[in-house]
Amino acid sequence: MELFGNLARNTGMDNLLPDLRHAFRVLRKSPGFTAIAIAALALGIGANTAIFSVINVVLLKPLPYPDADRIMAVVRGYPDFQGIGNSTSIPKFNAWKKNDVFEAMAAYDFAGPGMNIGGSDHPEQVKGIHVSSEFFRVFAVSPVLGRPFTADEDSPNGPKVAVISYQLFSGRLGGDLRLVGTPIQIGGEPTTVVGVLPASFKSDPPADIFIPLQADPNSTDQGHYLRVAGRLKPGVTLEAARAQMKVVGERFRRANPLWMDKTESVAVAPLEEAQVGDVKLPLMILLGAVGFVLLIACANVANLQLARATARQREIAIRTAIGSNRLRIVRQLLTESVVLALAGGVFGFLIGAWGVRALLAIAPGNLPHISDTLQSSTAVSALDWRVLGFTLAVSIATGILFGLFPAVHVSRLDVNSALKDSSGRSGTGRHQNRARGFLVVSEIALAVILLVGAALMIRTFASLRAVNPGFDPHNVLTLQTSLSGGRYGTTAKVDNLIRQMTPRLESLPGVQSVATAVMLPIEGGIDLPFNIAGKPPAKGGVYNGDEQWRSVSAHYFAAFRIPLLRGRAFSEHDTGNSPRVVIVNQAFAKKYWPEENPIGHSVTIGKGLGPEFEEPAREVVGIVGNVRENGLTGSDQAVMYVPASQITDGLTQLANKVIPLSWVVRTSMEPAALASAIQHEFLAVDDQLPVSRFRTMEQVISESTARTNFNMLLLTIFAGTALLLAALGIYGLMSYSVEQRTQEIGIRVAMGASGSNILRMVLRRGLLLTGIGLAVGLAAAFGLTRLLSSLLFGVKASDPIAFCAVVVTLAAVAWVAIYVPARRATRIDPLIALRNE
Repeated sequence: MELFGNLARNTGMDNLLPDLRHAFRVLRKSPGFTAIAIAALALGIGANTAIFSVINVVLLKPLPYPDADRIMAVVRGYPDFQGIGNSTSIPKFNAWKKNDVFEAMAAYDFAGPGMNIGGSDHPEQVKGIHVSSEFFRVFAVSPVLGRPFTADEDSPNGPKVAVISYQLFSGRLGGDLRLVGTPIQIGGEPTTVVGVLPASFKSDPPADIFIPLQADPNSTDQGHYLRVAGRLKPGVTLEAARAQMKVVGERFRRANPLWMDKTESVAVAPLEEAQVGDVKLPLMILLGAVGFVLLIACANVANLQLARATARQREIAIRTAIGSNRLRIVRQLLTESVVLALAGGVFGFLIGAWGVRALLAIAPGNLPHISDTLQSSTAVSALDWRVLGFTLAVSIATGILFGLFPAVHVSRLDVNSALKDSSGRSGTGRHQNRARGFLVVSEIALAVILLVGAALMIRTFASLRAVNPGFDPHNVLTLQTSLSGGRYGTTAKVDNLIRQMTPRLESLPGVQSVATAVMLPIEGGIDLPFNIAGKPPAKGGVYNGDEQWRSVSAHYFAAFRIPLLRGRAFSEHDTGNSPRVVIVNQAFAKKYWPEENPIGHSVTIGKGLGPEFEEPAREVVGIVGNVRENGLTGSDQAVMYVPASQITDGLTQLANKVIPLSWVVRTSMEPAALASAIQHEFLAVDDQLPVSRFRTMEQVISESTARTNFNMLLLTIFAGTALLLAALGIYGLMSYSVEQRTQEIGIRVAMGASGSNILRMVLRRGLLLTGIGLAVGLAAAFGLTRLLSSLLFGVKASDPIAFCAVVVTLAAVAWVAIYVPARRATRIDPLIALRNE
């Protein structure tokens, strides 16, 4: 007792060590309670740590470049879409460079076509991009060996040179220091390596080879296929850059009124912000969801604390009676809670470190900064000061959160009643019952919010699965070949490759049809403007429209089983020497010939965009079914299909430079089993043409919905955890209530109450709390699920089916959690209950 008096008289830091010793002693005396509380907290803190680790890399960590805050993305800006035009053309880039706010500006490929490293029996396709000469200045990187390429080397028809990554230098190329200045085979052409970048440099998009863009300063090519980034001059603000680039954009508009949309301007945004794009909202929603799980865990532990405090009423009453004030009691109880939370934080950190690996295993491959599998395991690490600080802060905040509520309630006890009571139940009155009921209601409400969110995402998942993509993806294998370089620099050369490979591949056992496409369905693609003969453009317009464009080979529609609705499909007779033809889809026909048959009409595509696009008019020869070209969530867009053998040499060169050629192989067997045989056939035709990125078409579709599936899976896991914790909370409260009311129930039974009366009494209280929690949770969910609207497909945020399913599920689980202790209450023997009194 003297110890308590001394503790009460000491203040400040003098109390810390005694408080900690007392906290450890108390927790050690209740190993069951301590283990359950730490486990619940570790689960909540660990989940938060894992999600925050991903958010830290994607949203919080600065880009790995010197003065990264000065690196800006320069894009086409629109008033309604906030810089949705992330790609730009060479003429616009040439105009944008003439400014006073950027010390360097560079254009580079959006993704890169892949580049073939040859010169051996085993050619390999590696990631490569074309970049303008100031690329390395923008990202403030200098080669560790050699030099970057010069402005002269970046000029049209300049020499074939390359800067390579350290990984390629030390791996495939053997790390020979004499490599710099030596030519290697890239894309079938000897290319001199002039520099090797540091091992720490990571570009976006990832690349191992950097080739000069060699853009024509007088180019009229209006294709938008380049990214632009710039490094601001020291002292220049973002606002100043935006203001001047708007002026630059207007200057370009006045000089080239047909090359810029009426609402288009030039927008400037931090590169980090541009790279994150639309990923931020889903990640913040997941962080909020996992935060709710932690709050439910806190409520559970707080309820345990309240129940446990009942047994400590006499101890606290004695301490109060001998001089400890209320603040002192609260501080001691909070110390115990914080110690408990810190222990949960330690285990939570370990769970979080494991959880990060689990997240990476299921994360979609297009998350910014962690999309590269080779980098992700090191990029996303729990051993980061931000993550450590987050875990520590969450642990301390959790300790205060779940400890303060019971501490304040316990400190209000009636000392006289507590000292007189010998049963340890003086704190089981209405006040503490209300407190425990409030915590359970909070758990149920939070669980409802998470369950509704998960139900909406599950409904979205089901809606996506039900979408008809417009083609048959089963038993279809896709692959890519890089045709960059001069080896396939004309349409005739590419067509010759396709004509050689198609019969060879179709002769393989199990292969039914083979085709090529500039882009695969689902993955988006190229749009081009066009004019329809006999249909003048709208007033003030130049074109009749601007729609999706695909160049495909003869068997494309057969390989994907896209239905031919009218006219004919392409054949081997559609060559570079035959009349130009085009096939349109049903959406295109309905949009531009709503009352006519489009067959036989003439369409001119891309006229005025530059010499690469200039071609004769094409005759519409067929109509095919609609395909979801831009993903399952997209609408049925209008599409023009042209034979790959009939596009211009300039367009072929441009396509080869920007994207790899996609191949489609329909089989009657498991598609992946043919990969080795297909590679062998390609090497038989061209021993320096490797094949890459084998994927089934079902994989392509799965990748397109990977983020949605990822969000759904995590929200479902969090909601399931919340449901379990809420059920445990209800069960714990009702079990404790039955235990504390044992004597009352015994008296009721002795006075003639039946088992059904006791059952209804217990069920009534539990179901009342459940009903209140459901009502509060549904109201909150109705408002909060609006944040999910942009992530949903085929379902509204207020979907009644999702809300009803959650009510039924949670009510059923709650009923079971209440019924078990209620049933136990009906079996209480009044003699034993009264004897215990």
